Amino acid sequence: MSKPISLFSAILCTFIWGTTFIAQDTGMDKIGPLTFNATRFFIGFLSIIPFALLFEKKKIVKEISNNKRLFYKLLFWVGLFLFFGTYLQQTALLYTDVANAAFFTIFYVPMVPVILFFFYSKSIHWSIWPSVLFCVLGVYLLSDFSNATVRLGDSLVILCAFFWSLHIIFIGNFIKVFNLPLFFGALQALVVSFFSIIFALFFETITIANILNESVSIIYAGILSGGIAFTLQIFAQKNISPAPAAIIFSLEGVFAAIAAWIILNQILGLNNIIGCALILSGVLFSQLLPIYYSKTKNI
Repeated sequence: MSKPISLFSAILCTFIWGTTFIAQDTGMDKIGPLTFNATRFFIGFLSIIPFALLFEKKKIVKEISNNKRLFYKLLFWVGLFLFFGTYLQQTALLYTDVANAAFFTIFYVPMVPVILFFFYSKSIHWSIWPSVLFCVLGVYLLSDFSNATVRLGDSLVILCAFFWSLHIIFIGNFIKVFNLPLFFGALQALVVSFFSIIFALFFETITIANILNESVSIIYAGILSGGIAFTLQIFAQKNISPAPAAIIFSLEGVFAAIAAWIILNQILGLNNIIGCALILSGVLFSQLLPIYYSKTKNI
């Protein structure tokens, strides 16, 4: 798979994540976050598994048999990190507003290179660090955080960002060994759904009627985000390393703001527009500068 296709997959994935934020926020009027995630990701699994069996059926047994233990180990950890990340994000939306959630979630942008540098001893191109700064400042302006009320739920979003970081890093580890993006994308959604329903049985009241009342938000978040977007993430990270991938994924805040502008009639102010520009600059800086330096070295 070429780098342009991976970049397109990353941007499309991020667009879906951004627009899904609205469905996540409006889909818990009648149900709890665990029930929402259980149904959302099960629908995501159902939407992807037919394509996985259609396009990857011949590769599944061969790829897994090469290193079965590593496959299931990565599946467990990736599914667990995704479960904690999505659950904490959903729960946080009950206690804080979207502005705060958007700002704190983006903490995975600096977390990914820091984890890679200090715990995996991986060298990071210097352009990543100013790109991270652009993205954090951009989300700060985009979210109108200075006018928001800091709530206890914000700590949940910071913790959520930590698990997003681990999820991005472990997806990067998976895609280096296995070429099963559709099958793995479906299975990770099933793992998240499994963990969510187990905890929901203990901590929430599950009512079919209430789930049906939130069906539009669940289906949108399930098929597009829980299924397609997280599978696109795997395609994206095939040719994009975790640190610059995290920066591209920070465009989620831009797409969320634009979606809120169009769907919820929330007008973007000057700070919001500057924030969008900073995030876009950070993304372009992280992608284009390494290419420029590699070409100048070859001249």
